[in-house]
Amino acid sequence: MTLLAVDRLSKRFGGLVATEAVTLTVEAGSVHALIGPNGAGKSTLINQLSGSLAPDSGRIVFDGEDITARAMHERVARGLARSYQITNVFKRFSALDGVALAVQARSGSSLRFWQPVRRERALFDEAAAVLDRVGLGARKDTPAAALAHGEQRQLEVALALATNPRLLLLDEPMAGQGPDESARMIELLGQLKGGVTLLLVEHDMEAVFRLADTISVLVYGRLIASGPPAAIRANEEVRRAYLGEEEVAT
Repeated sequence: MTLLAVDRLSKRFGGLVATEAVTLTVEAGSVHALIGPNGAGKSTLINQLSGSLAPDSGRIVFDGEDITARAMHERVARGLARSYQITNVFKRFSALDGVALAVQARSGSSLRFWQPVRRERALFDEAAAVLDRVGLGARKDTPAAALAHGEQRQLEVALALATNPRLLLLDEPMAGQGPDESARMIELLGQLKGGVTLLLVEHDMEAVFRLADTISVLVYGRLIASGPPAAIRANEEVRRAYLGEEEVAT
């Protein structure tokens, strides 16, 4: 079943074409990777899908509903959440408190400020379960600012998961991570696969070809190819534009 359908989505910044008539579909339960060189328009496309940037033309249909004009919070309420290329967490809060706020925002329960918020046991129990899911259960009382970079990326995924998304947009979740941290993130995303649909922007080709069911390639704002990993590896235009001989041969 198609969960997300993007139809001829375009965005210009003056004379710069960021995305040009991009059309793609994301199937429910799949991992769909979006790759391309720097400046290809990948983050611009994610921003349009999440609602933080309005397209100049085209349509975005999520679960059969046209959400092109919907605000970001309305898209989140419908089950479309995102993470960011630059880590974006509540650094002064503990990991548990930050995720609890995300759970509260989704559920609409009323945290009573200036009173002990830990009375909201169900809310914090759910937040703790989300942290366990991303491998941060033992770090729940640690301030987000004190977490390692890779752990902050895991926490950002937890914040998105706390909204109970049906589709999670991930903008370079491995950015700035060392090999061990990247391996943990790949394992985490592999565990999420099937439980939540993922649209993944990533430069780590090992992660992409290990995780993705479908890969779409964006170059200069234009989609040049989309298909299963084996087809993308063998695509001559993709080879010339982005992957190169060495990566395709591996």
